[in-house]
Amino acid sequence: MRGDTYLSPQPGLIRFGTRRSRLAVAQTTQVAEKVARETGADVALVTVTTKGDVSRAPLAELGGTGVFVSALRDALLDNRCDLAVHSFKDLPTGPCEGIVVGAVPERADPRDALCARDGLTLAELPTGARVGTGSPRRAAQVLAVRPDLQVEDIRGNIDTRLSFVGDSLDAVVLAAAGLDRADSSSVITERFDLSAVPTAAGQGALAVEVRGADSGSGATVLTEPRIVTALRALEHPASRMTAEAERSVLLTLEAGCAAPIGATAHITGGKLQLRATVYRTDGTAQLEVVSAVPLGNGTAGEAIVLQLGRDVAGELLSRGAAELTDLGAVLVRQGNR
Repeated sequence: MRGDTYLSPQPGLIRFGTRRSRLAVAQTTQVAEKVARETGADVALVTVTTKGDVSRAPLAELGGTGVFVSALRDALLDNRCDLAVHSFKDLPTGPCEGIVVGAVPERADPRDALCARDGLTLAELPTGARVGTGSPRRAAQVLAVRPDLQVEDIRGNIDTRLSFVGDSLDAVVLAAAGLDRADSSSVITERFDLSAVPTAAGQGALAVEVRGADSGSGATVLTEPRIVTALRALEHPASRMTAEAERSVLLTLEAGCAAPIGATAHITGGKLQLRATVYRTDGTAQLEVVSAVPLGNGTAGEAIVLQLGRDVAGELLSRGAAELTDLGAVLVRQGNR
């Protein structure tokens, strides 16, 4: 595998676009190596710097997690890469003209993880301990269990956030999947139970985007045998179903990844079950809805999966979710229109 920053199109070569962060490169490398291993294709990484990588401003001020996506999508549309690999939770929930999610690989651990000094769990942190997170959802969930703690807003990559522990902070909360992919799972002191701490929609899943037939450049790759073969090798239907059900909740609520909303879908007993929770930002109140749809031969069509998310979101709204947290303000702040 070559690590060139930019590569011109070459016969037999599949170029994977990725952000420059250690985690992004690690997870894109894993995807590219799987394609090389299962298809025999030659693969290379094309690194792209996004606005979210160079600014330390809060995500809400930058326009939400979409700031990690736009530069990669531009590279894809400009034919500077053939496939772009994202953390699914970073993708805006609305469609992007000329681009489609060509594959969702098998999902990693979707849970949140506590990384605390001295091996402490959340329950063991002393009164007044300082916990860092850049997520309003995580902040609300921590305060719901431990209102005595001080939650502080932080930004930065995995290494930067972990460096705060034992220095200015007693603990940080991060995605377990990111720590696992970055070979940093040894710092985890507790993995939160999804039934008690539902995470961001799509957390732990990756999305591999590809130029679609309506791409403005006209350079569709969806019909190229090498790309079709690569996407088939990566696709994991169960992971797509669970991630898309969760994301459908956000789309219906018109909220982005930074909203204080947790969503967790899983397959059990021949059904796709979805649980979604909306939190008051200070952790003092929450609303939860659980629903499920039957699966036929272990699967369900996209329309059924998306409708499950819409139904759950509709029930949340009917029970007062918009009064519990200001979804409209979150929408404008995220720029997720």
